[in-house]
Amino acid sequence: MSRAKRGFKARRRRNRVLKLARGYVGGRHRLYKTATEAVDRALAYAYRDRKVRKRDFRRLWIVRINAAARLYGMSYSKLIGGLKKSEIELDRKVLAHMAIMDPQAFSQVVKAAS
Repeated sequence: MSRAKRGFKARRRRNRVLKLARGYVGGRHRLYKTATEAVDRALAYAYRDRKVRKRDFRRLWIVRINAAARLYGMSYSKLIGGLKKSEIELDRKVLAHMAIMDPQAFSQVVKAAS
């Protein structure tokens, strides 16, 4: 009798991990054990950084809106507070884009918020 070597299922599982590790340097793309560690870590970072990306973009938009609002003599917090009071519902992404691409429209928004 020959020994059981796991066969197809195990090979498929290993190949799936090695496929995810394509492009990694050294044994990380060649050796199953190190590739598993590298892929697990990469997937964990990818999951975490999908959340971090949202935070980073929000921070960037806030910085841009603040810089543009100060050109018109208003702080970011005053601008957002004024927009809430005057019931203008523009999100930070749109405001930041407007501040860069259409300063005249942004100045109208600032006037409406003051």
